[in-house]
Order: sequence, then structure tokens, then C-alpha cells
Amino acid sequence: MGAESKVFTYSDVSAHKTSDDCWVIINGKVYNVTSYLDEHPGGDEVILGQAGNDASQEFEDVGHGSAARLMLDEFYVGEVDPTTKVDAVDLPPTKVQDSDDKEKSKESTKFLHFLLSLGIVGLALAFLLFNFSR
Repeated sequence: MGAESKVFTYSDVSAHKTSDDCWVIINGKVYNVTSYLDEHPGGDEVILGQAGNDASQEFEDVGHGSAARLMLDEFYVGEVDPTTKVDAVDLPPTKVQDSDDKEKSKESTKFLHFLLSLGIVGLALAFLLFNFSR
């Protein structure tokens, strides 16, 4: 890594998300992994699925060893400015609609449970009436 580090915003990195220009963020550092896509043991689609994004969690979850971590040095292009990350609060309104849909789904489920219970009680009453009328 060079003495002077370039600083990128999350938006800068997100512009690099194709197989011809692939950057990822891992633990606050920005890497241009375009030339490594064909060599990645897990296949290029694994990296391309995180292209232009923070792949720290995915990188750690796989359990990359020290060799993989040392290899990152050759792809290093700079640091990411953590203050430029978009928080969940800034998500588009569709995310709010998702929670509304979940609430409606819960209400529908409760109503279906009520109808099922009512049906069972009705069947039990019909069974009893049928047996008493004999």
C-alpha cells in the first residue's frame, strides 16, 4: 500500500460494479478486484454479487485465511469515507411498504385462524346434532 491513500465515498465505489470494472469494500478499504475475477476460487459471480458494495461481512463469513488477506494488498486502491454510508433511515418508501405488507399478512393470518376455528366448531356441532338425531 502506498504512503498516500485515496479516499472514496460509498457512491464512488458503487459506480464500479461490472465484470469489466469491479470494486469492493472490505473492512473500510477499497479494492479493484477486476483482474482477479477469473482467478477467484469461488467463481466470479461470488464477487460480482458484492461489486460496488461493502463486502466485509461476506468476506469474513467465508473465513478467508491470511493468504487471501495478503493478496488483497495488490488490489488496494484506497479507503472509504465511513461518513458517506447511507443509513437504513434513508431507504426509499418501498421499505416502509414492506412493513405494511407484513402487518396486513399478520392480520390475514389471524382472520384465517379465526375462520378455521369457526369451521372446526361448526363441524363439531354438526357431528353432535347428527348423533343426537339418531
